[in-house]
Amino acid sequence: MLKGIHHVAIICSDYARSKHFYTQILKLTVINETYREQRQSYKLDLRLPDDSQLELFSFPDAPARPSYPEAQGLRHLAFVVEDIHSVVDYLVAQDVEVEDIRIDELTGKAFTFFSDPDGLPLELYAQA
Repeated sequence: MLKGIHHVAIICSDYARSKHFYTQILKLTVINETYREQRQSYKLDLRLPDDSQLELFSFPDAPARPSYPEAQGLRHLAFVVEDIHSVVDYLVAQDVEVEDIRIDELTGKAFTFFSDPDGLPLELYAQA
């Protein structure tokens, strides 16, 4: 019935800062960018290499995330990577704070967390 995840939507507090983070640091490809005047809102569609998408929204006066990361709802967004060490090194070189790499006790795979500019928890998860 379900075939995969088409997109994940993220609401940011500073559109320019988040656009830079997702397009320049995480290197996601811009599909489309729309400004919706009546909502005073941007919508930025971004593509990942597997064709899944992130939608980045800006809304005036959107409330902050209640806690990190144990609030009800989406806990975090995980990205699969081939070489977790090289991605961590790259992010650190971009001044992104990254937690220490850990090993998932259930799968034996390496993972770590970092945050987007609004504190949204993002995970890197080793493919192999």
